[in-house]
Amino acid sequence: MLEKLKEDVCLTAKKAQKDGLCKHKSGNFSARDPESGYVVITPTGIDRDLLKPEDMIVIDMEADVIENVSGLRPTSESLMHLMIYRQRPDVAAIVHTHSVYATAFAVLNRPIPAIVYEVAHLGVTKARIPVAPYGRPGTPELAESVIGSCREADCFLLEKHGAVALDSRNISEAFLKAAYIEELAELYQHVLAVNNGQEPPAFSQDELEKWKYPSQIRLEGN
Repeated sequence: MLEKLKEDVCLTAKKAQKDGLCKHKSGNFSARDPESGYVVITPTGIDRDLLKPEDMIVIDMEADVIENVSGLRPTSESLMHLMIYRQRPDVAAIVHTHSVYATAFAVLNRPIPAIVYEVAHLGVTKARIPVAPYGRPGTPELAESVIGSCREADCFLLEKHGAVALDSRNISEAFLKAAYIEELAELYQHVLAVNNGQEPPAFSQDELEKWKYPSQIRLEGN
């Protein structure tokens, strides 16, 4: 069932560990099938090096397990994933990481401002990566805590926890956004250090929304 989605989610989980966005079994990943509405999600507590596509679990929007070929349990943070899918019907995939720089700002409960223009591609509406208030991992409270942030942006931090990236296309694009979150957080930390802790200038949401592909670039024959 949903074998292609299982492969995609498994590969993304492995890549997150390889690229350093998740370590020591941390983080979780999911993708939603648009036809059935079922969600393919990573299992809890499995070394990514050992993870196989058949280890992915299929659940429905009520958190009932539809298929678990390997007999594994879905991630304990499945409720958070399902809440995001309910709040954002457009979302096709979710990547939750514990990357170092992003998590550092999550610990500080500090949103990351739009200090570089690439933030325009992260689905923000207030020129920042917001922070969802603290909720204990694996609880309904955590699921409730993300409602405001997932409505505000495709990328946000979880207070004292990590980072989340969403995409309406596929899990590869969600992973790319998660990587951008970490890159932005690292850059922000360096800028603060160089600037003696002073906030750097940042772009406004109005400026971010002005980006368009240049009309001067024309495809051959057009």
